Amino acid sequence: MQVSQQSFRSEAIKPLIGATVRADKEVLLSGEYAQDIRALLAESGVIVFAGAQFSDEEQVRFTKTLGKWMPEGDREVYPISMDKTVNPNADYIKGAFYWHIDGTMDRVPLFASLLSCRRKAPAGGNTDFCNTYSAWEALPGAEQETLKDLRVIHSFAASQMYWNPEPSDADMAVWEQKGEAELPLVWLHDSGRRSLVLGCTADRIVGMDPAASRVLLNRLRNWATQEQFSMSHDWTVGDAVLWDNTGTMHRAQPYPLDCDRLMHRTKLEGEEAFS
Repeated sequence: MQVSQQSFRSEAIKPLIGATVRADKEVLLSGEYAQDIRALLAESGVIVFAGAQFSDEEQVRFTKTLGKWMPEGDREVYPISMDKTVNPNADYIKGAFYWHIDGTMDRVPLFASLLSCRRKAPAGGNTDFCNTYSAWEALPGAEQETLKDLRVIHSFAASQMYWNPEPSDADMAVWEQKGEAELPLVWLHDSGRRSLVLGCTADRIVGMDPAASRVLLNRLRNWATQEQFSMSHDWTVGDAVLWDNTGTMHRAQPYPLDCDRLMHRTKLEGEEAFS
C-alpha cells in the first residue's frame, strides 16, 4: 500500500517491512488519515514519521486518533531511559536490548506503540524491527504444518536472564513472581493471517525435549530477524516510529548506558487475544 496525496505521502522502506510517512503535524493530529495509517501499519508493520517533532501532548493526541490510548499508571507518556532518576525501572527494561514482543505475559497484548526521540545516543541506539507475519508466510508449507499447533511458555525471568545471567536470589524471586504464560508459537489472528510469537520471553516449547526446544526457538528467531524481514531505524531527534506489536518484534541496539538517550512512548490498547 502506498498513499500519495498532497498533504500525506507514504513510501515503502523495504518490500516486506517498513514505511515512511511525510505529512504536516496538523494533518496527523486531525485524524483525517487514521484509517490509512492503520491499513499501512497492517501491511508494513512499522511506520516512521520522520521529523514529526511531537510534544508529549501532541504524541498522546496522535496516538488517540489510531485506537484506544493506554496510559501507563499515572503517566501519559512513558520515558525510556537508563537513567534511574528519569526511569526508576531502568534495570527491568534492559530486556529491550533483545528481540521481543511487548505483553507476552498478558492475555491481550498491546496493539501498537509509538516511540519518539527526545535525545539520541552518541553511538548506537538504533531500534530494530522484524515482521513476524512475513517470516511465517515465507516458511515452507511442510514446516508451517509442523509448527502451527505448538505452544510456548513465556516468562519475564527468561527475558531478564539475557542481561543478568547470574541473578541474586532476591532478583530471581521478583522475576518469578510475575509467573509464566502459555502462548501459541503461531498466532492465528482475527484477520486470518498468522504470525510467529517469539522473542526473549520465550522460555520453552510445551512437551518438547529442552535441548530440541532451545534449538528450534533459536532457529526461528534467526529466521524471523534475517535481512528481508527486518529493518533498523537510525534515530534523529524528533522522529516518531509506530509499530504493530502483534506482528513484529523489536529491540534496541546497544548504546552507552550512562548517556542521556531518552525516548518517549505511548501505547494503544490490545484489540485481540493471543490465539
